Amino acid sequence: MPAANKKYATGCTAPSRQSRNHAIRRKAPDRNPPGRKAASARSGHAPTPAADRHDPAPPTDGRIVHLPHVQAGGAAIDAKHAAADPACAPHSPSAGTPASRRAAQVAECFGITAEQRRAILPHLTLPIGPGRVIAFVGPSGSGKTTALNALADQFPQACALDRIRFPEGRALIDAIAPDAPLADALELLSRSALGEARLWLQRFETLSAGERFRAKLARAWGLTSPGGMLLIDEFGSGLHARAARAIAYHVRRLASRRGLCVAVATCREDVLTDLQPDTLVRLNADAAADVRHRRVRNCPLDLWRRMRISHGVRRDYDNFAAMHYRSTEELGFVDRIFLLHDRAQYSPVGIAVYCHPPAELALRNQATEGRYKRNLRRLNAEVRILRRLVLHPDLRGCGVAHRFVRRTLRLLDMRYVECLAAMGAVNPVFEKAGMTRVGRCLLPRAQQRIIDELAALDVDVFAGDFETQVCTRPAVRECVARLVQNWYRATTGNGYARPARQSPALLARLCRGLVGARPVYYLWENQNWDRDQQEAEQLRRNRVIIAQNEQADQAAGAPD
Repeated sequence: MPAANKKYATGCTAPSRQSRNHAIRRKAPDRNPPGRKAASARSGHAPTPAADRHDPAPPTDGRIVHLPHVQAGGAAIDAKHAAADPACAPHSPSAGTPASRRAAQVAECFGITAEQRRAILPHLTLPIGPGRVIAFVGPSGSGKTTALNALADQFPQACALDRIRFPEGRALIDAIAPDAPLADALELLSRSALGEARLWLQRFETLSAGERFRAKLARAWGLTSPGGMLLIDEFGSGLHARAARAIAYHVRRLASRRGLCVAVATCREDVLTDLQPDTLVRLNADAAADVRHRRVRNCPLDLWRRMRISHGVRRDYDNFAAMHYRSTEELGFVDRIFLLHDRAQYSPVGIAVYCHPPAELALRNQATEGRYKRNLRRLNAEVRILRRLVLHPDLRGCGVAHRFVRRTLRLLDMRYVECLAAMGAVNPVFEKAGMTRVGRCLLPRAQQRIIDELAALDVDVFAGDFETQVCTRPAVRECVARLVQNWYRATTGNGYARPARQSPALLARLCRGLVGARPVYYLWENQNWDRDQQEAEQLRRNRVIIAQNEQADQAAGAPD
């Protein structure tokens, strides 16, 4: 097979040997460079005519793009002038700085003129194509933005992140992939480090600077069609290290998965490990460049290698409660809590709360063939429920959650572990962790009757005045209190008097959560349970025998 037809891991055509060895040229090439002609001959394609080299359409296959030599304050340098003297370009009167008294003093002090320019971008030859990531790295003023502008000039249909606009007065979820299913929009938001449900209902103008960058990235993913090009300038400049590395990991995955060509300009070296660019261009202030082509490896987020799991206590959840979309719900009877730590930081970045399960669940009885029906002793001995799984928003969608759950499931020493997750409808995190999706829960009949009573009272649970109606209408409050009371009885076995002491705002939030919840039921079975139980039983018998032998020895050695 010819060398030009070999495939990278992303499925793009590999650059020819000549383009790899001559990726940096100090002088501008001729109109028909020999490297391009040789690459075209080896790949079986005719040489590209000079008039068609700037194809306005996005790249749809592996191609070679040539970025012209550029000086500060000017456009691309003509090849003849660059060959004669790269530091001198034809002067354009509009490019100069208007003369002023201060400008004249600066020019006289340093011996320079306003028309004197420096070269900031050498001639570059870069391979592009679907699924490829190009990273321009260098200090400020080294030509990173100029390189992106040169790409934008050659591909006008490319999507530039700094030009993304949001519709005014609309929720964030309405602006992300508006023509796609809801699950696709939620995936794009999660992979842009916007995994909090509360943020999905906010308007773009109410977000912080870092959240706006992530929102623009999510919207750009939805607007860029497969085979298109996405340009990201100042990548990670407004983000802290963990968020920047997590988003870099998402950029790499989405570029490969959606078949996009992504060009990134950044001054941060710490994101390159997770970004894994196919082409890395290091730019310097002296208009020099170092171009390197690398193969992409399918590996987890680099931050996961620094994670460790430890045991926690009930009060540790208070630090994560605000990150969960249902921070007001009770946890029930907590059994075990595990914390996920970043070794480089003191505070934990994730928590998993395992509790004793509810007394009865229809889908549990279906999956276990009624093994725990009306048998609380066996249920408490063999089953736990994953009540809460909360990760820091920076790490959501990075593959950390399912690895965390998979590790902690085996630390419980239970026969079954179940989970009720509303996010299961859009995020298969628990399936990736090894749990089996049994089905989606339905409302119990008692709760459905109460909801019908509220509907008969002409009450909309999700209306803005629902809290006011709970406060001012005794019939509405009585229905809501019974609904919450039934939930307390199912989860804690008590709490009949608690709704009478709770505020209307809390009752309204609990009611919305119970009415709107149609969670997915997951079940994990410990395949080694029987063997572990046999070993534990044998160990217990051995301990009993040893204790009996010690008592017999003591009795035999005692004096009469």
